Amino acid sequence: MKCLLIASESAEVLFYWTDPEFELNIQEQYGASQEEGEKPPAFEDCINTLFAPIIISCSTMVDRLGDSYTSFSTENNHTYVLHQFEECLYIAVNGDREEGEEDLKRKIYVMKKMIEVLFGMVTLSSTLIRKELRPQDTEQRTNLWKYLQNLLETYSRLQEQDQSFLVEAVERLIHPTLCEQCIEFLERRLVQQINSSVERAGEEVLHAFILVHTKLLAFYSSRNASTLTSSDLLALIVMVQNMYPSNINLEDTAPEDVENTSAPDIFYTPEPSPTNRDSGTDRDSVNSGRHEESRHEESRHEESCHEESCHEESCHVGSGTPVFQFLDPDIQMAEDSLQTLEAPPPDPSNPSRVFLEVTLKEGCYPMMPHSMYCLPLWPGITLVLLTKLPNSNLAMSVYVFLEAFAKLEKRLSEGLEGSAARGQTSIQDLRNKLDKFIRALGTLDIQTSQLQSVWTEFKSRAFTRGGPGFSKDLVPWCRTMKSQLCGVYRQCFITENTVGGGNPQRLSPSLQDRALTMVQEKLMDWKDFLLVKSKRNITMVSYLEEFPGLIHFIYVDRTAGQMIAPSLNITDRATSELGKGPLAHFIKGKVWGLVNTSRIYLQKGYSTVTLRDGDYFFCYFLWFENETGYKLEVKDLPILPNDSAPIGMLAWDYYRKLLRYYSKSHQGEVVKCYELLTVHLGVIPTEYILQHCSQLARKLWEPSRIPLL
Repeated sequence: MKCLLIASESAEVLFYWTDPEFELNIQEQYGASQEEGEKPPAFEDCINTLFAPIIISCSTMVDRLGDSYTSFSTENNHTYVLHQFEECLYIAVNGDREEGEEDLKRKIYVMKKMIEVLFGMVTLSSTLIRKELRPQDTEQRTNLWKYLQNLLETYSRLQEQDQSFLVEAVERLIHPTLCEQCIEFLERRLVQQINSSVERAGEEVLHAFILVHTKLLAFYSSRNASTLTSSDLLALIVMVQNMYPSNINLEDTAPEDVENTSAPDIFYTPEPSPTNRDSGTDRDSVNSGRHEESRHEESRHEESCHEESCHEESCHVGSGTPVFQFLDPDIQMAEDSLQTLEAPPPDPSNPSRVFLEVTLKEGCYPMMPHSMYCLPLWPGITLVLLTKLPNSNLAMSVYVFLEAFAKLEKRLSEGLEGSAARGQTSIQDLRNKLDKFIRALGTLDIQTSQLQSVWTEFKSRAFTRGGPGFSKDLVPWCRTMKSQLCGVYRQCFITENTVGGGNPQRLSPSLQDRALTMVQEKLMDWKDFLLVKSKRNITMVSYLEEFPGLIHFIYVDRTAGQMIAPSLNITDRATSELGKGPLAHFIKGKVWGLVNTSRIYLQKGYSTVTLRDGDYFFCYFLWFENETGYKLEVKDLPILPNDSAPIGMLAWDYYRKLLRYYSKSHQGEVVKCYELLTVHLGVIPTEYILQHCSQLARKLWEPSRIPLL
């Protein structure tokens, strides 16, 4: 019983998602009131009717009281969480008690993040984003909503199954040798060849990375590229998984099957690619001498991983033939109807337009346009290219103007007319730059008549002697200017680009094919090993001797946005050291619960949590270090209000703000943030558990610095 809705202030549905139980409940509720033989109402109308009183009530409270409710529960145990972003109201509902208020709030913020990645600065204009989320064309609206629904379902699946999305940090494959070779290959072969080709249509590859399911094998950024934030990278992984989902249940190999396989014990390791240590930066290459621990881990599991991969390749033989075939024509018709509703498979040659944060010397520019190419190497392994568009500088100019008008609007709204008037130098500079910008747009075949008209009226009011000057009367015109600038942005980067689809201006298909072939040839001998390695990245076996009683741990480098954790795959066919069945599911539930509990205490300002729960003992630590690994003194963390954004890195980068807060008292020093979560058996004495946590953090400190990001 789950639902998420986006609505306008006038109770117009802009997007909705429901699970089958909620949809059935709505249909039964509104279908029962129809007379016999009467056609039931459309489901969208039912949703609108159901939520209209809540939306109108919320809007009325904002108008009359200047405040609104953020959550409430009903008599039938349904929980509603609401959040207003500008003029769009997000409502998340749960009726089966599987999600709490924090879970629903996180889902709302993640949905908002995905919409920002897909629509960029258009989200800053309420009028334009309403048009984008609810196109007039019914087919276009259906396709868009289906795409957004799939994204939300993909995120929910990853958040329930994948530890990296549980803690919202990127998990990388622990194999320094192969990672180093792949980074070097991406830099010297792939990216260089694409960027020097005449078939790139003016685009430039800024980032290239290889994913094995949700885990990062290698990541390379070009010299003039901005750092890709962890928030954006996690959002892109959700989009890749939505395009090419990982079917874990079909791909997992049971341990007993691995034992029975007759695969030889010889593991072929391809020759390493030539390495020139004199070129490249520390960010782009791996210093293999610093990762003895990871190499030890790698050699311990390489043979077992190969045995699993050999069996995995053979276990799919003959799986395409169904055991039973239904011949009932009604059933066959129903199946055919369902197939027609499925979205066509994505075309890899069509890039997706995504809007990501860019940080340059001049400052930070959110929601800058990029093209994302997802090239499937094999099922489960994907090459992703992020390219810079030829006219991306136009987006930076739009953002600068939007920020200037937003600051002016804030000053005027607060009654600081004198402050705005005293800033005549900056205002005159804005006037000159915007005049040049509008003239430049005229040469690009962009419709600027409305922008020109509004800007002319603004100037006559603000700068003419007989005009009102800088007063509150200019506030509506500031908002109109922002809306017009967002309209220009929409023309340039969204109008000709369908969400999830492509743009005529892109890397040529032949160039993409060559890139795909190059990477396939590079990884051909590794692909089966990588697929198994992604499911058995690191295991608890190598830690049990040194840390007896340790059941599980998660180590997160919040500065780099990376995490390390033993594999915890719990499916019907796969198992871990915990086995499978009730115990494994029980431990997995405890780990998920520990993460949620740690966030509750972190929100209250606690950086350390120790908790005994039956036969288990849980620990959570958050601490800061300098660049050399020296632990910095403990400082009180800020206490967050109950209505604050959920703690994490995907929807809202809490840790980046926390690092800025802590760095204020360590000027001129690089501050890094880390987290460690552990689960021990309760019979282990507390002093030994705390000693284990300290030793484990030091043990994991060095391998975590493989510079993949």
